[in-house]
Amino acid sequence: MKFEIKSIKDLKKVINCIKKSSKKIIILSGTLGSGKTTLVKEFVKEEIKKDEVTSPTFAIQNIYEGNIYHYDLFNKGIEDFLSLGMLEELDKDGYHFIEWGEELEDILKRYGFEYLKIIIKLEGDKRIIECQNF
Repeated sequence: MKFEIKSIKDLKKVINCIKKSSKKIIILSGTLGSGKTTLVKEFVKEEIKKDEVTSPTFAIQNIYEGNIYHYDLFNKGIEDFLSLGMLEELDKDGYHFIEWGEELEDILKRYGFEYLKIIIKLEGDKRIIECQNF
């Protein structure tokens, strides 16, 4: 499914796509500043009414109430993700948002994890967000 996003309010369409999916692992793909963390923030805000969401760029993982896990592989990368035992974390009940997780896709497939991939593209003053099931 593709969505045209012109404002924060439009992210509700993408959040509904995530909630309707049976996949609880969500790979977030997009350029720096495209809105990956903003999407997670809006999801967390809707689920648990919490505004304080930041990207776990240096920590690699943030955990929010309601079993919402947020990972960022931008600085640490896939090697650190695996060596820190984060792959086992994906077995936990809840939503798992992984920013910059494209390199992780082959590993997820190899271990039988199903996931939703969200691709964010900037086009002028709007964003095009596509949700793909794997």
